[in-house]
Amino acid sequence: MYLTVFRNRKRAGMDADAYAADARQMEQLAATIAGFISVKSFTSDDGEVVTLSEWTDEAAAKAWGRHPDHAIVQQRGKNEYYEQYTLYSCAETPMRRFARSADDSHGLRHSQL
Repeated sequence: MYLTVFRNRKRAGMDADAYAADARQMEQLAATIAGFISVKSFTSDDGEVVTLSEWTDEAAAKAWGRHPDHAIVQQRGKNEYYEQYTLYSCAETPMRRFARSADDSHGLRHSQL
């Protein structure tokens, strides 16, 4: 798996409706890219937004980064939406999972990958 973490803060007074439309369009487009797994965004109390996207591998994530429509919206983000952002990417991160299971006598299942 390949993970990208996009942390950002929006510019004061930016067009929130235009941003929301672009974000929806990019999420839909990303889902069509081979190797896409998921994307989720979270907003903290102080206004910072963190978007996590998961890909099967680095090549898939980089293909998304180079997609022509995505490149246009990336530039729009720099020009119109973002005050600042940071992008982190990593492959094969250590992973631990926890999931409650109804068929487990203790009700717990844990694995480390």
